[in-house]
Amino acid sequence: MSTVTARPAQPVFIALQLNDLTRSLVEAIVTDNPHATVVDYPAMVKIEALGRLVIRRESVEALIGRDWDIQELHLSLISLSGSIDETDDEFCLHWG
Repeated sequence: MSTVTARPAQPVFIALQLNDLTRSLVEAIVTDNPHATVVDYPAMVKIEALGRLVIRRESVEALIGRDWDIQELHLSLISLSGSIDETDDEFCLHWG
């Protein structure tokens, strides 16, 4: 008889260059993903979460007070981990 052990879920993460816009992005991400953990580094911030991490256009726009195209995220992006699902309204990281 063999025993199958479930692999612990790996977190997804996104690392962003630290700038004025990124501060609002982090606030929006944490609001929409209360299970996320934020780790600050010099000149960058890393947000990680088990399962999935969603960045919503509407949430970012509410904080920055202007229209925001999700493609602007790529201007501050340093690294990420996970599979990506991207629409005009959401940028989602997940595994499987």
